[in-house]
Parts: sequence; C-alpha cells; structure tokens
Amino acid sequence: MSIVLGGNQYGKAETHVVRINKSEAAGAHEIRDFTVSIALGGDFSRSHLAGDNSNIVPTDTQKNTVFAFAQDTPIGEAEEFGLRLARHFVGEFAAVHRARVHIQEQSWSRIIVEGRPHPHAFLRKGPEIKLATVTCAGDSAWIISGVSDLVVLKSAGSEFHGYAIDRYTTLPETDDRILATVVLGRWRHRGTVPNWHESYDAVRAILLETFATQHSLSLQQTLYAMGEAVLQRRPEIVEIRLTMPNKHHFEVDLRPFGLENRNEVFYAADRPYGQIEGAVLREDSPDPGPAWG
Repeated sequence: MSIVLGGNQYGKAETHVVRINKSEAAGAHEIRDFTVSIALGGDFSRSHLAGDNSNIVPTDTQKNTVFAFAQDTPIGEAEEFGLRLARHFVGEFAAVHRARVHIQEQSWSRIIVEGRPHPHAFLRKGPEIKLATVTCAGDSAWIISGVSDLVVLKSAGSEFHGYAIDRYTTLPETDDRILATVVLGRWRHRGTVPNWHESYDAVRAILLETFATQHSLSLQQTLYAMGEAVLQRRPEIVEIRLTMPNKHHFEVDLRPFGLENRNEVFYAADRPYGQIEGAVLREDSPDPGPAWG
C-alpha cells in the first residue's frame, strides 16, 4: 500500500482591511470595510512531502498584498477587489494554479447630525454582511456574490401541516405560525457585472420582497420561491444557493396563570433549529467549475 498526498490548499484567512477614501472629489469620506481570506491551490507537494518551500507564497506576503492593493488601486466593490487579487496570485506565481479570494464586507452609514449626514462620522449597519467569492484559474474567473446574517421574520402568512407523522411526532400542525430565519444567500454570476452594487441591492430586495409576500406552507417552499424570483428578474444570475435555519417561535401556555394566549406571546428558541438548504438554478446554467469550492 502506498500513501499519497491528496487535495490541498493554503492561504491567509481574515485579513481585516479598512480603506478610507479621503479624496477631495468624494466631498465626504467613504469607507470600505473588508475581511479578506485567500486560498491558493497549485504545485505545493514538495512543501508537504520534503519541506521544500520554494513554491510557497508566504501567507504574510498574501496579507501584505491585500493592504498594498487597497492603497495602490481604487478598492471598488468587493467583487472587483477580489478579482484583482485572485488574478495577481495566479499571474505572478507559476506554482499557483488557482486562487480563491473570499471577502466579507461590513457596511457603514453616515451619522445624521442636525438632519444632514456627517462627512466623516459613521454608524455600523446591523448584523448583515455582504459576501463575495472570486476564483481564478488560468484565464478563467468565477464570481459569487452573497449576503449573510440577513434576519427576517413574518408574524402571519405561514402554515405548516400535512407532514409525515410517526410515534415520535409531537409537533402540532398549524395554519398560523411565526416564520423567522437568518438568510445566507450566495448567487453565481454568468460573467462580470457592470454594476456590482446595483445587482446586489436588487437581489437583496427581491429576496426580502418574496419572503414577505409569499404565503408559506413550508420554509422549503419559501426558499424555492425566493430563489426562483431572483432568477426570473435578474438575467445576470445563473444559480442561487440559500441556507435558511428555521428560528422557531413557540406559543407560550399562559393557562396556569389564568390568561389566554391568543397566538400573541411566544418563546423564541435559539436551538435546536431546523436547517433548510437548497439551490435554484437555470436549466441551461453553465458548469460552475470551481466556483463553489
């Protein structure tokens, strides 16, 4: 029996770079807040097998490259910045056959002072995080955008019944329940997009609108409807993957206190929770290649 090295990659994870645009043309300061993770794949077997690091790009160099690129070029949208970094590592080092750059972007808004946005004082927006993952191999590139920690809830318009029942089933069927989740959505583009910001805002708005208006018979049905609506209305998207945990809200029994709960008081359980996942894609969507990792 022989032993061989399997698939491998390495990189620098979670380099937190904050870029302030102080140009006079901007009028007021602008913030881009990126957490950048890099993973390189290629001819690194000698490092694993013999400790020969001649093909290794140190992870410290990768970190420094992130900071240098943030200064030397307009940082732009997360997808644009990730594409520049990934192309750099594939083009600069012959041993690097594939570069994947994953960016988490935290958004900031201007603090309102006397009814006007302050030019250089900011408030960090809620828990929502914008995502971008760029993978480059040779001359090809795959780009995925997304959002995480998108917390949503609807207090009506959701049912759950008709499910399989066995001797371990205790959950009562209902035609009126709270539906709450924390959306992790990632969508694959057909190619590059002229306006990443506009595309992201549009997809986010479609996800929220569909969640709000779709009468839900299950979280699975809602997930599919959200993905379908994005593909119907955004031609640049070929596939969307959604992860939506079911954040359960249980009606509290107030009868021991002589009170009637008219489906208005709930216990919000943090765990365990249902985990609903699914992909929705165009029938003619191109092969994803290494886009999803």
